[in-house]
Amino acid sequence: MLFDSHAHLDDSRFDKDRDEILKRAKENGVEFILNPGADLNTSIKAVNLAEKYSMMYAAVGVHPHDVKDMDEDTVTIIKSFTNKEKVVAIGEIGLDFHYDHSPREDQRKWFRRQIQLAQEVKLPIIVHDREAHGEVFDILEEYKAGELGCVMHCYSGSVELAKEYIKRGIYISLAGPITFKNAKKTYEVAKEIPLEWLLIETDCPYLAPVPYRGKRNEPAYVRHVAETIAEAKGISFEKVAQQTKENTKKLFHIQ
Repeated sequence: MLFDSHAHLDDSRFDKDRDEILKRAKENGVEFILNPGADLNTSIKAVNLAEKYSMMYAAVGVHPHDVKDMDEDTVTIIKSFTNKEKVVAIGEIGLDFHYDHSPREDQRKWFRRQIQLAQEVKLPIIVHDREAHGEVFDILEEYKAGELGCVMHCYSGSVELAKEYIKRGIYISLAGPITFKNAKKTYEVAKEIPLEWLLIETDCPYLAPVPYRGKRNEPAYVRHVAETIAEAKGISFEKVAQQTKENTKKLFHIQ
């Protein structure tokens, strides 16, 4: 019923109980999970997990934190993963001007280069945007990302910006913060953006929703995101679960 569109189950925090986590996910109605990479190592792990577990899919790419170590050889290796059946996207890629773990010029360069790679291999992209809303929007506009296939992962922008994205065919993904009391802006996004343009995610092990805030997040908790969207829209949980699953499968060309 549910599709967790962004979970980092390759994280070492899951090494001791990954099978139990997946069992709990199924018990809570999670049918599919997409695990994006953040660098070469985690991209390889994501592919291996997708090949091991039938409910999992993978994305490959380098997060803006880690592009300082990137070169064309990295792009070649990432590209080599894209012919695997369960690799369904390039990601997560983007800009992060909050931490600036990589120089901003490097972030811009490799964000563009990874979008170009996605165009070459005809895969959609998963975009990370933290405190870089204007530049991310402009780059996605430059490359007509909506035509390629694109989702704004763990969306934190305004309703107005979200409306501009969906006009361009770009999906909005909501995560645990929607359940936080101070997340009025994200709650408004859930309320105002048509359900046909929404995805749900955990971004686990990060950003656990209420009532698990501050603890290790896991895919089973994605139902709390769906429940909060249902509340915001005044519709059933089942409708949110079904439509967001269909949206995710459509974006990532999953049958």
